[in-house]
Amino acid sequence: MGIFPGFSSWINQNIQQPLKASAKRSEKGKSSSASEEDRYLQGPWYWNPDLSPKEKAESMELDHVKSMPMFASDPKYYDLDELVRQVRLWMSENKKHPWHDEPAKVKVKTKKGICHLNIDFTMGWPPQAVYEMFTDPRNIGYFHSMGKYKKNWRTRLDTIATKVLKKDGPRQVTEVEKVLRWKILGYNGTFPIHLIIDENHQKVTATYKKVKVKHMKVFEGSWKMEPLYVDQERLCKSRSRISAEEYKKCSGGKGRIGSKVTMEHIFQPSSLLNVPPASWFIRGIAIKFTKVLLQDLREYVIMMKNSIVISPGS
Repeated sequence: MGIFPGFSSWINQNIQQPLKASAKRSEKGKSSSASEEDRYLQGPWYWNPDLSPKEKAESMELDHVKSMPMFASDPKYYDLDELVRQVRLWMSENKKHPWHDEPAKVKVKTKKGICHLNIDFTMGWPPQAVYEMFTDPRNIGYFHSMGKYKKNWRTRLDTIATKVLKKDGPRQVTEVEKVLRWKILGYNGTFPIHLIIDENHQKVTATYKKVKVKHMKVFEGSWKMEPLYVDQERLCKSRSRISAEEYKKCSGGKGRIGSKVTMEHIFQPSSLLNVPPASWFIRGIAIKFTKVLLQDLREYVIMMKNSIVISPGS
């Protein structure tokens, strides 16, 4: 059995959502329409490298890309076996040795009308898995308010379309169209976001800048994930800085690796809106929704760790 089945139980069996009737497929597995709702199905995707030709052919018969054994980041540039092993460790060890992530720390600085958000947080989940959550455009439901959209399964942040502009080894430049759903004081609507994202699948880093973002003159930023050896003090009896290889050796392979996430988000409202009190309102809303989306990710990971235990042989 390949390495994907255990990982697919994390991705496929527990985060699939009801599909809308309009997402119909032809017999060849291609989209039967070119509606905005379906354009994101074009990619970018990377097949699980352990799939046999038969398994790949069977996967092509599935009715939706969210059900296929694919990744948003290229598995050539990281150890997929180790990622699956770490996911299993987090799920099996969570009750015995719980790890509590604090809410994100957001520092705000405004200078000459430009707002800088510097964000730091930790997550009890492997860096590559967190990175996959940040980059995966399949609308799997990471940014989902538990209960708020329960009846119609609508997420706060959806991807409408993606297009790979450049692929150079682990580097991938992608054009992405997203929509952010908002609700304020009883009013709700959508906020379109059109970005160019420059990813490095090996370094688990990315930068982004706007193509077009409604009401924004500047909209750009970056993120990176670094390993956090959460069991080092307990299993290795050491607080000094060590490498991944040393950590695996001194912990007997039982040490979980979490993520230290560092983000920077820079934005500036368009000229007509970049004056008080409108600028204050827009900055306040942007900061609020940034925190809400990060909290969605945090709650999602907590839910995953508490809902399933994957045995080593699964």
